[in-house]
Amino acid sequence: MTLQVLRAGFERLLETIVIVLMTALTALVIAGFTFRYLGRSLAWYDELASIGLVWLTYYGSALAALKGAHIGVPALVNALQPKLRIATTLFAEACVFLFFIVLAITGYQVLLILVNDRMVTLDWVPLRVTQSAIPIGAVLFIIAELLRLPRLLRDARGKGFIDTETIETMAHGAPRPDAVGSAGKKERRP
Repeated sequence: MTLQVLRAGFERLLETIVIVLMTALTALVIAGFTFRYLGRSLAWYDELASIGLVWLTYYGSALAALKGAHIGVPALVNALQPKLRIATTLFAEACVFLFFIVLAITGYQVLLILVNDRMVTLDWVPLRVTQSAIPIGAVLFIIAELLRLPRLLRDARGKGFIDTETIETMAHGAPRPDAVGSAGKKERRP
């Protein structure tokens, strides 16, 4: 199995998780609104919606990491010589890995502490389940960064990095900012 196939499969997995979480959270918010509007508020709505948002954040951040969509400063790194770009990229990735390794370990330790705790409004749901998004999300983020690392290093050695937002804009057929005049029409360049 090639790295590309593994990356594509991992991306589909994360996309599926994020779509399921977004759909469930949307349904939950609609149900919460409807019941509150009818004067029959759901006691567990706020707690469950908060947990759903946390899950969506952690799993969604792993997907964003795989796509390289987190905030970065590619222009600053591109201004460096290739050897410095490689060193800067490796340092940045080492910081990311260190942070998420610590987060995964700490998140796991929190799960051990919460062994007998339950949600307040749904006392049959263990807090270990609700808080599992922290270590699981951290591990998924690490995997995403590992799968993206070869491409990062290739870009650092080559012409540099392209901002993900620029790629997204180009994919949707938007004109380049330098080719559009103030009236939104393409200008002719001499």
